[in-house]
Amino acid sequence: MSTSKGDRAFAGSIPQLYEQYMVPLIFEPYAMDLAHRVAALAPMAVLEIAAGTGVVTRELANRLPAEVSIVSTDLNQAMLDHAASIGTSRVVSWQQADAMKLPFSDNTFDTVLCQFGAMFFPDKAVAFAEARRVLRPGGTFLFNVWGRIEDNEFADCITQAMARLFPLDPPRFMARLPHGYYDKAVIGSALIDGGFKGSMVFDTVAFQSRADSPRTVAVAYCQGTPLRNELEERNASILDEATDLATIAITTRFGAGNVTGNIQAHVISSKKEA
Repeated sequence: MSTSKGDRAFAGSIPQLYEQYMVPLIFEPYAMDLAHRVAALAPMAVLEIAAGTGVVTRELANRLPAEVSIVSTDLNQAMLDHAASIGTSRVVSWQQADAMKLPFSDNTFDTVLCQFGAMFFPDKAVAFAEARRVLRPGGTFLFNVWGRIEDNEFADCITQAMARLFPLDPPRFMARLPHGYYDKAVIGSALIDGGFKGSMVFDTVAFQSRADSPRTVAVAYCQGTPLRNELEERNASILDEATDLATIAITTRFGAGNVTGNIQAHVISSKKEA
């Protein structure tokens, strides 16, 4: 799966809108789930890849003892800057880093984790090999990826709405990237190619996504993700119209007022051999 610059560009107002809308809409429950899993491993040194605006980092800071070091990284400096501006309950280290070439020594961390970032790696096996390299023997690589778009109802509904807006060239960011890397066999093969030869555990986790209005969902997806880049590449002035259309689509399918949609993801865990 190839990714373009636009697919990975979380810049401009996207970090703020992402944090304001997308984080409570879909990311918070999985952040709590992932942080709980990390805490159960009792690590002393943790590396987070693709930390975004820091929702998992904040959970880790709350759950892990003060003596546990937490290094949180992201490719996009704008996302890290916004995460740092929100802050954490204790000191963590923020560092810009490319998952394809991590700036850390071999055997440095007990746990490497990544929330919904693996889909964006241009070469999954290379990124997984880097995670393995910086893990200490016996350490755990823990990450999650979204399930099929059909099992993530808000994303599916908005993707269908955008296809009606651009029938000849439908924006497919959500289906292609966030919801395009869910096949367990494909993920397992990339982990093996990255050097993880031991057991792999796949856990499918479902939650419900809730918002106070269809408009909140529409703004979240159309303006707080790189879907926005796809829309504006097609028509620089289309954003308001696209958001209005997405609002109508969510209202039609889920009703007005408070809305609820199903979300689903896979959590994957693999250990570096001792």
